[in-house]
This record gives sequence, C-alpha cells and structure tokens, in this order.
Amino acid sequence: MSETTTNAEQKSLLREKAHQRRAALSPAFRKEAAIAAAETFAAAVPIKEGQVVSLYWAIRDELATEPLLVQLMDEGHQVCLPVVLGRDQPLEFRLWQPGQPLAPSGFGTLAPQLGAPVVTPDIMVLPMLGFDKHGNRLGYGAGHYDRSIDGIDKPVMLVGYAFAAQELDAMPAEPHDKPLDMVVTEAGVKRLRKEEAVS
Repeated sequence: MSETTTNAEQKSLLREKAHQRRAALSPAFRKEAAIAAAETFAAAVPIKEGQVVSLYWAIRDELATEPLLVQLMDEGHQVCLPVVLGRDQPLEFRLWQPGQPLAPSGFGTLAPQLGAPVVTPDIMVLPMLGFDKHGNRLGYGAGHYDRSIDGIDKPVMLVGYAFAAQELDAMPAEPHDKPLDMVVTEAGVKRLRKEEAVS
C-alpha cells in the first residue's frame, strides 16, 4: 500500500481480503473450530463470580458462538447479547436468561427481546474480520463496539473471537479504535495486554 493511501482505504482493502480468507474455510472446519475455540476460551479467560460476559450471535461466516454460549450458561455465568439501537449509537446489552426467546436485533443478529434486563458487561467477546499482533481489531466499520466501550465507566476485558486465519500482518489503528486484551481462536489464545490492567 502506498504512503498516500488513507487509513479508511487501507481498512477497506483489508476488509475485502479478510472476508475472502474467512469465506474460504470449509463448513466442517468451522464446526470443529467453534468447539475448539470454546474450549480455549474456558481455559484462558478468567471469569469472576458475578461478572457478565457479552457474546454475539454469529452472522454470515463469523466464528460461531453457540458452543461457547452453551458452555458459559451451563457453568452458571451471566451472558448478555448486544442489540443495535440505531446508526451512530452504542449497543444495548441485554441479559439472556435460560429459556428466554431471542428476536432480531439488527444486522441479522439475535438477542433477548425488549424488556430483558439491560446490563453492563465485564468481559466483551467481539466479532471481527481481522486482527493483528498489536491487538488491533478490524471490524465492519460501523463503530458500534467502539462507542459502546467508550460509554462504559469501568474496566472491560476485550476478547476478540475469530478463526486463526483471520490474523493479519498489520493494519492501521486510529485514535477511536479500542485495542483487544486477547484473541481466542481455534488454535489457541494470544494475550495482548497485561491482565492486571483489565482485571
């Protein structure tokens, strides 16, 4: 990429490349990867009693979270899912209680219906198109998660959740971008910041 290419242009090119990488993974691999990533998460991410974990409902060809969701709820952890309230707005995180039905919540995702308890996550599991070794996350460009994190007045552990194939060599970071604390993939965990800073 040339020196005159803007960050937005670089990210657009990287999104296209990352989409292609992710789309190339086979259905059988995806299924196995989702199970392996859930097991890695359980072993690598410390969840204290009473903490709330925010997951996402996978869309398109994202790494599926169903195995992780079942595992966390079976272990008695509080799990919430994000709801898109509108363009340029932060997400709303609704607690998912066992047996509660899910409803469309924007961009093809599902979440607890209106009236479910609204909570603030302590650990946020983020979907993404790509990531690099510095903890930079390549999202879809809407900025919902960045705005949401900005609005939380307590430390939140940010955990990227993706296929190992989504790792990029490097990508531009902007002031509003929130660096990840760790990335969990089917191949293991990458710790990117000291846990003391986010505990």
